Amino acid sequence: MATDQYDFADPRTRYRSISPPVQHQTEPGLQSEMTPVPDLGEDTYRGSGRLQGRRALITGGDSGIGGAVAIAYAREGADVAISYLPSEESDAKHIVDLIEAAGRTALAVPGDVRDSVYCRSLVAATVEGLGGLDIVVSNAGKQVFVERIEDLSDEQFADTMHTNVFAAFWIVKAAVPHLAPGSTIIVTASLEAYKQLPFLLDYATTKGAINTFSKALAQQLAPRGIRVNAVAPGPTWTALQVTDGFPPDMLPEYGKDSPLGRSGQPAELAPAYVFLASAESSYVIGETLNVNGGSPTP
Repeated sequence: MATDQYDFADPRTRYRSISPPVQHQTEPGLQSEMTPVPDLGEDTYRGSGRLQGRRALITGGDSGIGGAVAIAYAREGADVAISYLPSEESDAKHIVDLIEAAGRTALAVPGDVRDSVYCRSLVAATVEGLGGLDIVVSNAGKQVFVERIEDLSDEQFADTMHTNVFAAFWIVKAAVPHLAPGSTIIVTASLEAYKQLPFLLDYATTKGAINTFSKALAQQLAPRGIRVNAVAPGPTWTALQVTDGFPPDMLPEYGKDSPLGRSGQPAELAPAYVFLASAESSYVIGETLNVNGGSPTP
């Protein structure tokens, strides 16, 4: 296990290859009750002031990739607002405690991103609570496997679309008037945008849409000095997988078909979001940064 993100280590063994036991939680689930519990970099991420004084909003910031990003941003010097579903309060408290332990302001705003009114109020609460907004990370996601299109309900398709695509639109639309030149928007796409699993039809569809959304929006906002980019994770061990995001009987082999032979941990995604939020990526616009363990993408 690496000591921090700067440690020299073999990527095959930097994080152990896990074989999660068959397990299931009711959606949205709690990260704290997973076996094993995902690594968000709580004990390893080391900040270096790359986001000092910035103000960030992260949806789905209570756990998984969003939680890891929140920890990293705080340790890089940013104040952080997180959104999450009320049932995820215990996971959210864990992240809030870590943000505050880093000496930064933490703002917790529970609610459902499928609701446009909540999305707009989330932005307003962030601007008021943090005194402004510089970084928007649209990360909240819904992923539920269905083997056959005949069994994919209209309600699930709509919920997945609203959570993964509509919420990004509503939040970004509300946030842009508050973003000064130098601000950044980062959306979470997926390897599923390029390499689709047949039982994730609705999820893959939304991730292709959000990837294209980011590229089109980047062209629109670049002349205003606002950068838009995407991160496309590969198989990453989060609560999505144990809440019907992946067939339970396939969990022990989750991610083992990647070139590195293992799934990723949320801690391994966070540095990509830090890079895209920082001035180090000032000439990076409309890019999709693939963090997937080596799977080829277009």
